[in-house]
Amino acid sequence: MSTFFDYPKGAKFGRVLTKKKIYQHARASSKLQQHFVDQVNRVVWKYKLAPETINLDATKSVAEIQVFEITLRTAECDEDILRAIDKAIPFPIIFELNHGGKRKAIAAYKRPSEADNTKWVVSEYFASDWEVEDNPRQPLPAVLNLGALYDRILSTLIPAEAGTDEPIVARVERMEMIRIKQREIERIKSRMNREKQFNKRIAINAELRAAQQQFEQITGRKS
Repeated sequence: MSTFFDYPKGAKFGRVLTKKKIYQHARASSKLQQHFVDQVNRVVWKYKLAPETINLDATKSVAEIQVFEITLRTAECDEDILRAIDKAIPFPIIFELNHGGKRKAIAAYKRPSEADNTKWVVSEYFASDWEVEDNPRQPLPAVLNLGALYDRILSTLIPAEAGTDEPIVARVERMEMIRIKQREIERIKSRMNREKQFNKRIAINAELRAAQQQFEQITGRKS
């Protein structure tokens, strides 16, 4: 099933965002601006899912959901580009990337900070696989409010090892822990491959086994 949804026509926004405007709101560095130049052709604020456009009540954490379409120059999209847009727009965003007749959905779990509700906490990004651009979209799920809709949309992007029976915050946190542990295991393996001294390799191997055991505890599967 496609991870793309058929958003109602009444929610269509269709505003092109200039790169200059994004740079200003995100206070983009020269490096980030170059990423935009190299990778992004156009950014369109495609849909605005709000009580007045989709007939669902807002919640405390989800007043609106925005859908952004990014047409890419290359098949790569640096996550700093997405974070810059997330930083500029104070609402949850679902990104739809387009390139070469294919599309990919990607989003972070975004919520107001408990310490300062004028700021937003943005998780790591979760993405679908690339699929043919004209694949049928699935209907929006039947839910009671925008918060539940956001959870259901994001759930289609979160890998199965994060679980399905817990609140989305817990699943996002588990997926972030899994990714941290995976990166740690890869770093230890790289050190092992570089190390020539036998005694040091033994110590590194013990460290690797401990990290792999922790990974198995989190995921229930071997690394």
